[in-house]
Amino acid sequence: MNQGKIYPMSKIKESPLLSFLLALLAIIIMTFFGPEEATLGPSVRLVYLHGAWVMTAELLFTLAALAGLIALVMRKELFHRWSAALGRSGIFYWITYLPLSMLAMQANWNGLFLAEPRFRFAMTFAIVGLLLQLGLWLLDISWLTATANILYIVALRYFFATAENIMHPPPSPIFNSGNWTIIGFFVGLNVLAWVSAYFATRFFLFRAE
Repeated sequence: MNQGKIYPMSKIKESPLLSFLLALLAIIIMTFFGPEEATLGPSVRLVYLHGAWVMTAELLFTLAALAGLIALVMRKELFHRWSAALGRSGIFYWITYLPLSMLAMQANWNGLFLAEPRFRFAMTFAIVGLLLQLGLWLLDISWLTATANILYIVALRYFFATAENIMHPPPSPIFNSGNWTIIGFFVGLNVLAWVSAYFATRFFLFRAE
């Protein structure tokens, strides 16, 4: 008989999975009631969601790198654990952002432009990031995880900074729209996504304990 690891009832109740699912439900409901846009109409709501999702993923990668840097400098195991959890949470949001991006393309531009440079980079970093996080989890070497999380976000930001913009014209169309209803909604959606990310990260931290 396979005897798995048994967690105390108090620890099971502390699992943040339910809180994550509730935050996810709130995000879905909020997205459904998002403001329409003159050109894209109600389909713009998918753009809001995919934008908030990718920004959340990048925030998590940045925090993973920052926690890793602090861990390497201060030699504190707590920061190593947070770096690992943030990196895993980040790749979860990055991978799930891709289908949202494809849905936004299909709904707003009636087709998938998979050859778009930034989408190709996103797909590449999703595959590399997933393999990287799996490898780091299997090796379970604190300094290696911290270093890899630092190098990952540096590489991601470098490639995206140099990528050609076709369907993602700078500066931000939302924050430069002048429509404070849309801007306020998008900020609120990001905050909710960050809340869900906190619980997702706590879930990975919980699983590592």
